[in-house]
Amino acid sequence: MNNFNIGLKDGRHILVKPGTILNDIIKDNSLLNDIPVVLGKVNNKLYELGEIITQEGNFDTVDIKSRIGMMTYVRTLQFVLIKAVFELFPTAKISIEHSLSKGLFGEIHKTSALDVDDIYDIKNKMSEIIKADIPIRKIALSKAKAIEIFREYDMQDKVKLLKYVNSEEVKLYELDGRYDYFYGPMAYSTGVLKTFDLIYYEPGFILRYPTSEQPDRIPKFQKHEKLAKVFYEAEQWGEILGVGSVGALNDEVVNGDIVNLIRVAEALHEKKIAYIADMIHQREKVKLVLIAGPSSSGKTTFSKRLGIQLRVNGLIPIFISLDDYFVDREVTPRDENGEYDFESIYALDLELFNDDLKLLLQGFEADIPSFNFKTGKREWNGNKIKMPENGVLIIEGIHGLNEILTASIARDSKFKIYISPLTQLNLDDHNRISTTDVRMTRRIVRDYLSRGYGVEDTLRMWPSVKRGEEKNIFVFQEQADAMFNSNVVYELCVLKKIALAELNKIGADSPVYYEASRLRSFLNFFVDVDKDLVPDNSIIREFTGGSCFYQY
Repeated sequence: MNNFNIGLKDGRHILVKPGTILNDIIKDNSLLNDIPVVLGKVNNKLYELGEIITQEGNFDTVDIKSRIGMMTYVRTLQFVLIKAVFELFPTAKISIEHSLSKGLFGEIHKTSALDVDDIYDIKNKMSEIIKADIPIRKIALSKAKAIEIFREYDMQDKVKLLKYVNSEEVKLYELDGRYDYFYGPMAYSTGVLKTFDLIYYEPGFILRYPTSEQPDRIPKFQKHEKLAKVFYEAEQWGEILGVGSVGALNDEVVNGDIVNLIRVAEALHEKKIAYIADMIHQREKVKLVLIAGPSSSGKTTFSKRLGIQLRVNGLIPIFISLDDYFVDREVTPRDENGEYDFESIYALDLELFNDDLKLLLQGFEADIPSFNFKTGKREWNGNKIKMPENGVLIIEGIHGLNEILTASIARDSKFKIYISPLTQLNLDDHNRISTTDVRMTRRIVRDYLSRGYGVEDTLRMWPSVKRGEEKNIFVFQEQADAMFNSNVVYELCVLKKIALAELNKIGADSPVYYEASRLRSFLNFFVDVDKDLVPDNSIIREFTGGSCFYQY
């Protein structure tokens, strides 16, 4: 067979022998730099570096400055952590649970309680594994053989997960004799993991890693105590429901009482909403409730349900939309690319908004504007409101936690709520379900059903949405008076069918193909649940339609 003619990004052309793996192309042609390279692209298609070159064309490297590169780096780091834990504590159980403080929080259950010295030993073992630069092999096995391996490991979470995989062959990764299952690509070897940290965070650990923006350093550690508390609450909800992994959830759907599970999950939401309403009622000075959270958190439904619970406490909710306070389009601030920055807090008329709030809180009438999104201008259509004596203003929007939004209002008159779907469910102990993936799935479904956006548009916009959230929401989340976890444990079983139908429309030539493929792989783990089983006041109805609170 003839050699392959490969074009490199720097303009060079090389001849590559059949059977050559991508990692050798990188090493032999000095394509490495200070930023870890974890994947490769051949003719713009993504491949792991252990794959063999099979065609001529252009080759480029993928480093951790890209989102998929960073996800691959973190996934590989998780595998090294798991390997290190089992080398030191063979009978332990490790679970990687959720993101926290620019890292991943997890727990290690073993004979004696985890302590700081254990973390120090694990970190040293990880460094040894990384220094040894051990290759990570991807191997295809029958599903039965993979299940046999995990039964021997006593990992029932993985056994249950694989039981529902619709394929008789699965791909496992092997690191120095240790096998594991991950969805998503893996780096070629452990030596690429130049930068990491592992710290003790009671009762577990936080695995820390660099960011795509600063790929050579670990970000400054910041405690997120309120967020950690809500994640702990989510873990307790999972225990109440008896479903801590997707395999266990699927068992409940297939063999259990899914209707009862839905009822209990929704009751947990209602109980927490009632608790927050009680907190507001107890603070007699509170006249302004501000609700903020990232995209697809369920803010609208939550605010309506909170309003009902406030009425139970004798308070009358008055709803105001921040969207109506957009400045006219021609004076909207622009971002660094010269595009309108609608997510900037200064895209709102802060002066008018605060003037209206002061009028309302002083008992006067305010003439509330309406924003016409077609013309890009504000209009006054006679929407005059006045606060009753026992009234409470409820305002939801991305800037609710930012003090600049309501600078003229005394802090003790405000109650701030942060809302986000913080998943209590993981695929298995070593594969977490990210909050981002849940929100992205929700948005794909809602954009298709109610906003007329195709899935490709949704996925293309998502990086911009994320940047806006980092800048305008996440930095203020610890300032919230209460946090609400809007995730319901069964929701991906409901959203799956609609989301997959959309994701399957994306072809291999799309720039969001790999993100779509990753989400398809992820959603295929779930067993379907009929959306008609979801109550009409559920937050999930905000995305699937059929909500009792508003019409699409």
